Parts: sequence; structure tokens; C-alpha cells
Amino acid sequence: MNALEMETILQQTPARRFEKVCAILDQNDNQPQRLIPILQAVQEEYRYLPEDVLTFVATGLDVPPARVFGVATFYSHFALKPKGKYCIRLCDGTACHVKRSIPILEAIYKRLGLSSKCNTTEDMLFTVETVACLGACGLAPVVVINEEIHGQVTPEAAVKMIDEIEEREKVSCT
Repeated sequence: MNALEMETILQQTPARRFEKVCAILDQNDNQPQRLIPILQAVQEEYRYLPEDVLTFVATGLDVPPARVFGVATFYSHFALKPKGKYCIRLCDGTACHVKRSIPILEAIYKRLGLSSKCNTTEDMLFTVETVACLGACGLAPVVVINEEIHGQVTPEAAVKMIDEIEEREKVSCT
């Protein structure tokens, strides 16, 4: 999703904006105990959890908004800010750190023009995150792009992966 598409979503009328959320709530029978799967589905739809949508979910489930926001902020899987189409997660756990994950992060940031303060590209194609552990220590250093695991990554290999994704994206747009 690019910035224009994001702006379009934000400008939609409330009824249209919440149409998908209503369907998700209906699929889960508006059951408060289904909050986590509901939030997962909402995040899959929007690629993050917009504040107004969380409030709408709370109303639809008849639970306090604080409960919904509490769950959304407790689990690291949930995002309250928009993420790019490709989420690059770099492990910086002990094994990965010792095997030099930081130079990989620096190469990714440099290639994409990002930093720890601004971790999503303007075109909403990439988001870069570091995580404490991905549980694949034997493959250290590890990078996960969306759900695809890459082990024994070097800074050069990480940049090459980004180049390949950008090339595929150019081809799919033509």
C-alpha cells in the first residue's frame, strides 16, 4: 500500500471504512473472547490497527476501549502505526548479535534510507524492525521478510534481497 492508497482509506466515509471490520466482527459472532483473532484479521486488512477502528471494535464487542487497546499494545505482533507491504524483521538476540546482526541492520537502513526513528519507507513498501529473538539461533544471523526466514545473512545478502523485492514489484506494476 502506498501513501496515496493509505490516504484514500483514511478519507473513506465511516460506514465504508468500517464495512470490513463489521464483516470481521460478524465472522466472529461479536464475541469478546475472540478479540485476538478479530484484531489479527483487522490488522491483516489494514496492515496495522488504526485507533478509530480499535474504538469501533470495542463498541462492536461491547467492551471498554481500554481492554482492546491493552491487548493491541501488549502483543508485539500488533502494530498501531502503518507498516510496509514487506516487513523486514532482523533478529538482535544474543546469537544473532554475536554473529554481527548490527552491520546487517545498518546496511538495510542505508539501502532504504531509514533509521530506528523512521522505519517505514515513504512508499509503504518496506518496514524494518529489530526483534529480541526469532527462535532460529542455529541460523544466526536471521532476517525474516514477512513470513520467509533467511539464515546466515550478511549485509550484502540483505541488500540483495531488498533489490530482488523491488525488482519483482516493478515487474508486477507493469
